[in-house]
Amino acid sequence: MTLKLFLHGAATAALVLFCAALQAQPRAITPRGPLEAQEQQTTQLFRKASPSVVHITTLDTQRDFFSRAVSQVPRGTGTGFVWDEQGHVVTNFHVIQGADAARVTLADQSSYAARLVGAFPDRDLAVLRISAPRDKLQPIPLGSSRDLLVGQTVYAIGNPFGLDQTLTRGIVSALNREIESMTQRTIRGVIQTDAAINPGNSGGPLLDSAGRLIGVNTSIYSPSGASAGIGFAIPADEVNRVVPRLIKDGRFIRPALGVTAGSQDLSRALRLPKGVALVAVQAGGPAAAAGLQAFRRARDGSILSGDVITAVNGQEVADLDDMLSLLETRQVGERVTLTVWNGGRTRQVQALLAASAD
Repeated sequence: MTLKLFLHGAATAALVLFCAALQAQPRAITPRGPLEAQEQQTTQLFRKASPSVVHITTLDTQRDFFSRAVSQVPRGTGTGFVWDEQGHVVTNFHVIQGADAARVTLADQSSYAARLVGAFPDRDLAVLRISAPRDKLQPIPLGSSRDLLVGQTVYAIGNPFGLDQTLTRGIVSALNREIESMTQRTIRGVIQTDAAINPGNSGGPLLDSAGRLIGVNTSIYSPSGASAGIGFAIPADEVNRVVPRLIKDGRFIRPALGVTAGSQDLSRALRLPKGVALVAVQAGGPAAAAGLQAFRRARDGSILSGDVITAVNGQEVADLDDMLSLLETRQVGERVTLTVWNGGRTRQVQALLAASAD
């Protein structure tokens, strides 16, 4: 009796399993219909922009202790984008800083050795160049950052954590932010976005809804180092001002006045107005030719009054960083009007900008 029950139970279980196997077939797919308009726009934007975005691998040179053979090993990764058909690639300076070499991988996975054309650490920008066929080089469409509005949609393409071309979407969270560069210079006019910018996205493009470059993703504000909803991008108008100079000269030639600025402590001690107090004027330089005088000590130790530059072309300057930022928007050989304070009196002088010695 027990054996019969066992056999009956086993047969029933087998039948259940057989029936379940018959029913365990792939389900029919439910048609979804066309993508929504916004989805279509996003996918189309990525298809058009991604061929312009590149993956950058930086390399260090190492020598084997025993064989003395030299080899290159990966150092770090970042993102960049094709600037023109001559093979120029734009990225962040901090992506390539300290590297012995770099390789650029295009969207089709072809890879090329890159050489450094020029860099401007004060704006965290660098230009590389690769020798790739022109039909593989798709320059990114260039937009403007001066007419951006808080709330408009933006897209970031990059290679976070070494992953190949990732797209994130967000909005312009704020405009005219200030961040500090690798050289402790202030980068002004920075775009703030909540589009996810993770390690590896640095140097990649920030795009508007038309797929145009409006900024270069440069950093995130996050204690953990991962995206926390606050990312920053160097505005496209700044990029378009700096990059052609790097391509032309190999470096950013800073227009200069030939002056040395005093510290803020000096200005406070002498109760000077906001501006750039001069403690040295280069002989034969633009400031000297314009008749500017530096603060100096008399033989009895007292301080003789000097000049304080308070404005450049009518734009007020609070300190040296302000003045340098204004001068960088000008060209060597251009004439500027300086508003100068001295001993309670203000005058205006003309100065012809010269190339900086640095």
